[in-house]
Amino acid sequence: MWKILLSGFVFGAILQHARLNRFNTISGLAVREDFTVPKAIALAVGLGALMLNIEIALGGASYHVKPLILGGILLGGLVFGAGMAILGYCPGTLAISLGEGSVDALVGIFGGLAGGVVYTLVLPRIQPVLGPDLGSPSLNTVVESRPGFFVLLALVSGLFVLAAFWLHRIDRNQQRRWILAGILLAILDVAVFSRWFFDRPIGASTAYPFLGDILTGATGSDYFTRITQSGRWEVVFLGGAFAAGLVMSVLKKEFRITLIHENWRRFKGASSWKRILWAFAGGFLLIFGARMAGGCTSGHILSGGMQVAFSSLLFAVAVFAGLLGTGLVFYGKPDPS
Repeated sequence: MWKILLSGFVFGAILQHARLNRFNTISGLAVREDFTVPKAIALAVGLGALMLNIEIALGGASYHVKPLILGGILLGGLVFGAGMAILGYCPGTLAISLGEGSVDALVGIFGGLAGGVVYTLVLPRIQPVLGPDLGSPSLNTVVESRPGFFVLLALVSGLFVLAAFWLHRIDRNQQRRWILAGILLAILDVAVFSRWFFDRPIGASTAYPFLGDILTGATGSDYFTRITQSGRWEVVFLGGAFAAGLVMSVLKKEFRITLIHENWRRFKGASSWKRILWAFAGGFLLIFGARMAGGCTSGHILSGGMQVAFSSLLFAVAVFAGLLGTGLVFYGKPDPS
C-alpha cells in the first residue's frame, strides 16, 4: 500500500508543480485560452509510448488496452468532456485540488460519487447503448512486423511530441513547467506498468463508483465485483495525490480555502450557490461519462495513448470535442459584473 500511496503522491506533485490540476488551467482550455493540459499529455504520450513499448518488448510489462466499445467511448467521451469543462477538474485532479483547499473540488467529488452510484444502478438498462464491442485493437495488434511496428511507433511518438510544442507556440500561457511534467508523467506511468511495481496503468475514475457503492450499500451488482480490485487501488492512489496537493501547497504557502476561482468569476459571476450546483453537476457528468467509456484522462488518454490503443485515441477526440463544445456554450463571454 505504501508504494501505491507514494505513486499517487508523485503523480499529484507532478501535476501540482505544473498547475495541471487547477480549475483555471482546465477551464482555460475549455475557453481556448490555456493549452497546458494537452501539451503535457501529448508530450507524455509521445515519450511514454516509446518507453512503454520497449519495456513490454523486453518482458518488463504487459498491455492493458481498454476495449473499443463504440457507443460507450463516443458518448462517454462527450459526456466526460462536458463535465470536465463545467467542473474544471479531472477525476485525478479533484483530489489534488482538494488538498490545496478548493471547496468546489470537494463538491465535484460528491457529484462524482453520485455519478458512480447512478451508473452502477442504471448499467443493466443502458448496456445496449454502449456497444458494439469491437475488441481491443491497438497499433501493436494491427502491425504484425516488429520492425514495422517500431518504425510506425517512432513516427506516432514524434507526431505527439511535435504536437505538444506546436501547441506551445500558439498558447497564451508560455510557462514551461509542462515539459518537465510531461516527461515525469511518462516515466511514472511506465513504472506503474512494470511487472515489478503494479502491472497496471495509472487510473482514477474507478475509485468513484467503488467508494460510492460502498457508502450507499450498492455492492451487490456484477459491476461492483468487476471494479473492486481497481477501485481499491485507485482510492489509495488518489489518497496519495490528495496528500501531495496538501503538502506541496502548504510548503509553497499556496494553500487557500477557495470556492470561486478567477475564471469562474470572469465568466459565471460570484454566486456561491451557482458554483456549488454546477460543480456537483459537472462531477456527476465527469464520472458517469468516464464509466461509460471505461476510463478517464489518466487511465484512457494518458495510459491508453501510451499503448497507442485505438479506443483511447478515439476517447481523447470525443473528450476534447465535448470539452471545447461545452466551453463555447457554457462559458460564452466574460460576465461584465
